[in-house]
Amino acid sequence: MKIAVITGASAGLGEKLLEKSIDGFPEIEEYWLIARSRDKLEEICAKHPGKSFKILALDLCDTASFSALAAELEAEKPEVFLLINNAGCGYLNNIGDGPLDAQLNMVELNVRALTAVTHICVPYVPAGGHIINISSIASFCPNSRMTVYSSTKAYVSFFSRGLWDELKSRKISVTAVCPGPMDTAFIYKGNIKGKSKTFDVLPYCEPDKVAAGSIKAAKKGQAVYTPRAFFKLYRVLAKIIPHSIMINAART
Repeated sequence: MKIAVITGASAGLGEKLLEKSIDGFPEIEEYWLIARSRDKLEEICAKHPGKSFKILALDLCDTASFSALAAELEAEKPEVFLLINNAGCGYLNNIGDGPLDAQLNMVELNVRALTAVTHICVPYVPAGGHIINISSIASFCPNSRMTVYSSTKAYVSFFSRGLWDELKSRKISVTAVCPGPMDTAFIYKGNIKGKSKTFDVLPYCEPDKVAAGSIKAAKKGQAVYTPRAFFKLYRVLAKIIPHSIMINAART
């Protein structure tokens, strides 16, 4: 059985990625959705009658969730035709300010959980399968006041590029998706909305378009997908201009 595993699937970009994967990969027979809220996942499943779902109400900051996922895969031995690591969080604050838990949660979810879920799923990914990791434009350059977040997203992008090379002999594509800000719960939960002049002036990405572009990029075997010309230019500039200069432009 071919399945898709999608983390952070209960709202925002995660929900849009589910919708676009249903359209883009008709060969997928079942969708395994991971998020903390079972109720929200059940609401999303109800929007897609005729599709088969497995709800995994897991907190990916809890290491027990990794054992639970591994046990489900071992029991059913499906083909993970599509893995989307979308779960993530970001908080606006200087190091040393605010709660320590906020800083550590970014590392736990954006780095540790993404690594663990990928490690657990990769043995089940067949030739022709796809892995999509949601990174960010923050991965292009350090962002002060979001130092931990930009560092975790740099990890996601580097991890994805390394994995792309590891898995190419198995004909598995790995795509790092690097969108700009989106008007989702992320920027409200992270204390970002209205607290950053940079976020107030940047062009926003539409989750629906980001999700559609992500699926298209994965099907093409594209290693990195950055929506919008503005952010594509930023990605290029961040490669050629020293970070000591770029960090001023990227300051949140």
